[in-house]
Amino acid sequence: MKIMRMYDLIVKKRNGEALSEEELHFMIQGYVRDEIKDYQMAAMLMAIYFKGMDDRETAILTNEVAHSGDMVDLSPIEGVKVDKHSTGGVGDKTTLIVAPIVAACGVKVAKMSGRGLGHTGGTVDKMESIPGMKTTLTQEEFFEAVHTAGLSVIGQSGNLAPADKKLYALRDVTGTVDSIPLIAASIMSKKLAAGSDCILLDVKTGSGAFMKTLDNSIALAQKMVAIGEHAGKKTMALITNMDIPLGNRIGNSLEVVEVVETLNGNGPADLTEVCLELAAGMLELAGKGTHDTCRAMAEEAIRDKSAFNRLIAMVEAQGGDSTVIRDTSLFQKAPYSLELTAQAGGYIVRMDTERCGIASSLLGAGRITKESIIDPSAGIVLKKKVGDKVEKGQVIGVLYSSKKELLPTASEELNKAIFIGKEQPLKEPFIYARVTKQGVTLL
Repeated sequence: MKIMRMYDLIVKKRNGEALSEEELHFMIQGYVRDEIKDYQMAAMLMAIYFKGMDDRETAILTNEVAHSGDMVDLSPIEGVKVDKHSTGGVGDKTTLIVAPIVAACGVKVAKMSGRGLGHTGGTVDKMESIPGMKTTLTQEEFFEAVHTAGLSVIGQSGNLAPADKKLYALRDVTGTVDSIPLIAASIMSKKLAAGSDCILLDVKTGSGAFMKTLDNSIALAQKMVAIGEHAGKKTMALITNMDIPLGNRIGNSLEVVEVVETLNGNGPADLTEVCLELAAGMLELAGKGTHDTCRAMAEEAIRDKSAFNRLIAMVEAQGGDSTVIRDTSLFQKAPYSLELTAQAGGYIVRMDTERCGIASSLLGAGRITKESIIDPSAGIVLKKKVGDKVEKGQVIGVLYSSKKELLPTASEELNKAIFIGKEQPLKEPFIYARVTKQGVTLL
């Protein structure tokens, strides 16, 4: 039997050759057991960054990372289980809208979500702005919530893809974060470990997204769809717009309010459209019919309030106080606010969405570091967005915080994120493309 050495694998990848299944297994297992050192793995990550990986290699790498820890078994939950993953953005509260819609249409959603870091918000943080809401459940409680409500969303728990945690920490300090095969493997390893039958990917593109260009977003989506299909999971991706914050509210309880508005049919047009398309995609993957049939089902779930009732059922199943969902005016309000006014008349021609997210974090709505304590009432309500006409002195956004001293700096950041010009810009699409194993469809 040939003895493998990490040195040989590094040289092989440096020379642009594909690694075998045995080599990738050796590499990931050795790294998790600390038999392969950080300096060697750092060299491999840089080799992958420059030489890339083919679809087969990326799929095998992902599978090895997924199997480096616990694999969630959702088989006790009857029926097809569909998962959804967003690559992250500003104002992205889609999970809390889409999951209840899909559950109302008869498809179970048993989902693990993350917290926010940097300028992007996390679903778990938004949920924890609901008084009493538990996002850490035992497996029995998790399954019972899905059985009772048709859905459950919890924080990532247990020893899920430990290799990914180690690899990400190393990528973060070696300039190898933005490698498409490594991003795809990181995201999809956790999705495979989470145990659902089908995966719908919401790949954001634009100034507030991790992937800034449409081409790169499509390339990432293609890699992730290929990985999912290789693992036997029906997988689809939508490329959605993150050049503008999604919806009008940024911040935890503020976004939950917008979730409720959307599920009651009163949500912003962009958020509603993206959620309906995501829900239709999830239902399509679950075998509920054609895209048009599934879209009509999603629309009806909002119209007849069944999706809103699923949200209430999930909140109650996870110990949350549903009175704030039934009447959002009962959410605790931030004691301080500041209006941002337009410095000139004209049209909002562009928004730096990442800066909008940073402004919200500066108010206490997000984490500047992992140890930061979230202020659930902090955030921003946008009164105007790209394409809207504004008069000089008109309010374009309101900032909220529990600490008055945070308002001026955050207001300055938000002001730098909004650009006013004389001509109305062309309307941007909410969704750019759909990616399946058949290929890319531009919308």
